[in-house]
Formats: sequence, structure tokens, C-alpha cells
Amino acid sequence: QAQLVESGGGLVQAGGSLRLSCKASGRTFTNYAMGWLRPASGKEREFLAAIPWGGHNRYYADSVKGRFTISRDNAKNTMFLQMNSLRPENSAVYYCAQARTSGPINNYYSRTSYEFWGQGTKVTVSS
Repeated sequence: QAQLVESGGGLVQAGGSLRLSCKASGRTFTNYAMGWLRPASGKEREFLAAIPWGGHNRYYADSVKGRFTISRDNAKNTMFLQMNSLRPENSAVYYCAQARTSGPINNYYSRTSYEFWGQGTKVTVSS
């Protein structure tokens, strides 16, 4: 079982920045891909960004590409999401997630690839 704890959310003006953190425990962090997702109205959680177990690649939703950066510090069992040029439509509860299986996964963009979730951290972007 993995435990994930997000932090770093808050209130920011449009155009501002926030850095989210996700501290993981319970499984060997370095073995698993990690992702950030958010709720989507009427749908399952929407993919935002993912980073493989080795951190050698990055995957982003088109809506955040160029503004958000995902990273991980395996020595600290922590993943980050640097969010720049924030927009009101980025307001949401952001969830970090850990992949269901270790090593490479078939689809970094699919919610079903992730099994463990944090409690979420709320981001509010004012206009």
C-alpha cells in the first residue's frame, strides 16, 4: 500500500505560480511512475502530467503543456508540479497518484494506470 500526501495548494492570482508537492511512502518510490490528475465535470479524473519511474521522460495534457512542469526527487520520495501562468480554469483539487505496477506502464495518460491517490490539494486561481 502506498500513502500519498499532497501540499502546496492555495489561492493565487491569474498569471501567478504555485508548486505542488506529493510525498510518498509505503512502496519503493523509485520503482513507480507518478502522475497528477484533477476532477473533470461529469467525467473521471482528468490527466494533467506524469513522470516515469526513472524520471527520464515527461507526459503532459495539451492544456498544461508549456506552463506546468512535473519532476521528482527520488532521494526524498517526493514528486512536484510547478505550475506557471495559472488561469482561473486551472482552479481545482489536484491529486497525485502512483502507478498500479512498477517500471514502465502502457498508458501514462489513463486514470486507470494509477492505483493509489492522495487526499488532494486545492488550487484556486482568481481572475
